[in-house]
Amino acid sequence: MSRAVRSGADVSSVLSTIARAVAEIMGFQTVVLNVYRPEWDDFYVEAVYGSALVRDALLGQIYDWDSWKPLLHPRFLRSGAYFIPNDAFDWSTDKGTRFVPAGEPLVDGPQGWHPNDELFVPLESSDGETLGVMSFGEPLDGLRPDDEQLALAVTLASHAALALEMAQERERLERHQTGLEQLLRVSSQLPQTMTTEAILTSVCEAVQEALGFDKVMIELRDEDSELLRPAAAAGWDEHDEARTAVLELSLISRLFDERFEIAGCYLVPADEAERRVGKSQVVYASIRNGRGPAAWNHHWLVVPLYGTDGGVKGVLWADEPRSRLLPTENVLQALRIFANHAMEALAAATQLAETRFLADHDPLTRLLNRRALLHELQEAGEGPHGMLALVFLDLDNFKEINDDHGHVVGDRVLARFGSLLAELVRTDDHAFRVGGDEFALLLAEAGEPEAREIVARIIDAVESNIDPLVRTLNASFGIATSSCRQEPEELLRIADEAMYQAKRSGTRIEVAA
Repeated sequence: MSRAVRSGADVSSVLSTIARAVAEIMGFQTVVLNVYRPEWDDFYVEAVYGSALVRDALLGQIYDWDSWKPLLHPRFLRSGAYFIPNDAFDWSTDKGTRFVPAGEPLVDGPQGWHPNDELFVPLESSDGETLGVMSFGEPLDGLRPDDEQLALAVTLASHAALALEMAQERERLERHQTGLEQLLRVSSQLPQTMTTEAILTSVCEAVQEALGFDKVMIELRDEDSELLRPAAAAGWDEHDEARTAVLELSLISRLFDERFEIAGCYLVPADEAERRVGKSQVVYASIRNGRGPAAWNHHWLVVPLYGTDGGVKGVLWADEPRSRLLPTENVLQALRIFANHAMEALAAATQLAETRFLADHDPLTRLLNRRALLHELQEAGEGPHGMLALVFLDLDNFKEINDDHGHVVGDRVLARFGSLLAELVRTDDHAFRVGGDEFALLLAEAGEPEAREIVARIIDAVESNIDPLVRTLNASFGIATSSCRQEPEELLRIADEAMYQAKRSGTRIEVAA
């Protein structure tokens, strides 16, 4: 038995080896192993050593606890085993499938084994939990076992239980190892797929594959609200309600109770979860449920996703465990690692996206920068010569705002002015912060009239702005149109000169000749 475990054989192979070894040692023609299934709270006949008739009759049979309770009664207990003589139990009341060999006892008298006799020995784990029941039939010598033989059966059962426990634990550890290897694989791949959706989808698929949850979803919180929206998923159909449902973080956070916390995850019974969050947040009910105290039964498994500031930025949901069992602490530890990794990778992706963004954008106003302006002008110069207008503008009195109110307030004013420009340009136009308090507008398919119209809108918007400091801004505008198309730097120079001419003359707007 121990050799089978050490060889790395699967649980089914280990059980077959156990049944054969016990039968040979004890001298029984039939040995049956009923393995306890915690996901169903029942017993499944996993291995049968014996004739084709007994294998066909019993292999794969299922027995619930109620069918075992009257058989494992203290009145049948002898030397740690349960021996039930032919006439000691009314088998017509038995709920399970039995195999009774045909024929008469091989040995006459009270010591002769009757075909209707039964011998059962429970298999218990090292911590006393029931792993299964071993049953014996058809002794080769035709005799009922004496106390010494029963004690041997109990000893063999204890070795069998240890072998079974080791095999089951090895399978659990292998699954856990697979999860960790999957985590490392995902970690190595994430830098290659640094979009937010790709990162989160990879994590969902990894949880699904490595940890055995058929349905996994990540929801992220809106930046300006407490709403959670689906960001990535694995195992869901696009049309499933849960795939598009918007939840409320303030309600979902009620699940984050230390009573339900395991390894940083929160595993909450369905009734308790629904009572806490309310019916509005119930968008899915599990299908892969089991029975019994260790079984998954519509539970809610949620993992908070924390940002660098410690706040909850989203949640990871895992549902439909393939085992139909409540996840072990090892599984939940791995799930927490996946969740942490998702947020670390997301932070890295966000930083990378910001770095790429800042290559062409001003960090304060979020407008395109001078580099982007030159690139746009270059592309416009190389393309078909359509209408084009470049507006260059300078805030005449911005220095006074900075001097009177400080740079923090000055930055706020610049940011709001930048937002105003972005709102006022047309869909195909672009606004730029060229540097300091200098801005530019690149207007597609526009001549002097269109440029003057947009400039007038900007002046009106500044004068009527809700921000009192924005209302005090004065700007000078220089306009260069496609009639004076030049190289990018030259066109900028022309528009800039027109703007300075407007500033010197006090006309506010000048158009380059």
